[in-house]
Amino acid sequence: MQTKPFRIGTRGSPLALAQAHETRDRLMAAHGLPSEMFEIVVLSTMGDRITDRSLSEIGGKGLFTQELEDMLTSGGLDFAVHSSKDMPTKLPTGLFLSAYLPREDARDAFVGRTAAKLLDLPEGATIGSSSLRRQALIKRLRPDINVVTYRGLVDTRLRKLAEGQVDATLLAFAGLKRLGKDDVPTELLDPDIFPPAPAQGAICIESRIGDEKVNALLEAINDIRTHEAVTCERAFLGTLDGSCRTPIAGYAVSDGETIRFSGMILTPDGSQSFRVSSEGKASDAEQLGAHAGNDIRIDAGPDFFSSWT
Repeated sequence: MQTKPFRIGTRGSPLALAQAHETRDRLMAAHGLPSEMFEIVVLSTMGDRITDRSLSEIGGKGLFTQELEDMLTSGGLDFAVHSSKDMPTKLPTGLFLSAYLPREDARDAFVGRTAAKLLDLPEGATIGSSSLRRQALIKRLRPDINVVTYRGLVDTRLRKLAEGQVDATLLAFAGLKRLGKDDVPTELLDPDIFPPAPAQGAICIESRIGDEKVNALLEAINDIRTHEAVTCERAFLGTLDGSCRTPIAGYAVSDGETIRFSGMILTPDGSQSFRVSSEGKASDAEQLGAHAGNDIRIDAGPDFFSSWT
């Protein structure tokens, strides 16, 4: 019988803490455990400490996970809670993504100061975003827009917007909802026109392979449809690149039997893009995503990828 509290690793941002508390609350409800059986351990990651440069400049994915994974590997944590889109497609030896919470709304939220909608911004307006995917999609729709690097906590980005540093910014709607800021967006972007990042809106839990007690605990809160959808999207991402240095979008929906996926790759300036759509058995989610990645790579041709290096 477990006597010591389970140690939950998380970053210290308000959003990360909200995700860790949601995970703890779901585990308490699923197993009838008191809050004392869970200890939330807050760690600072390199991605938290360096906020004046884009992720692509300082190393890409993994910047928000390494410190948590190091402590998880050493046994200092029982499991770690992450935003799924922060996760590298290749995990450290001995670790795996053991559970996903039910996915929130995966759309991007536009927050405008000088216009309520992206397409209504004045010519030459400035948008703050450090995401290469969002930058490329913005330029695809509005080549006249000036996009500047814009990182930091949600409240920091909204403060900079209110101060007039930019005309608009883009945030994941899921994060705003989890922070109780549903009323902040001035427009929710259509995923057919502005497709989300792979795994956007999904909380994942990382644990050690072979840790039967912890993995049995987590299995009770795993949302299988989210697990299938994100597995598909991560396979697509992994087949293509998987870093923050490339503009890649992907979104899958599973009904438990069938999974439908659509993906897009773009040049960083948004001038060229390719799309792929596929459908198959939910049980084949990983293969479906990987095949979609291979198909779009063939369609785009080798010259397309020269802009990614």
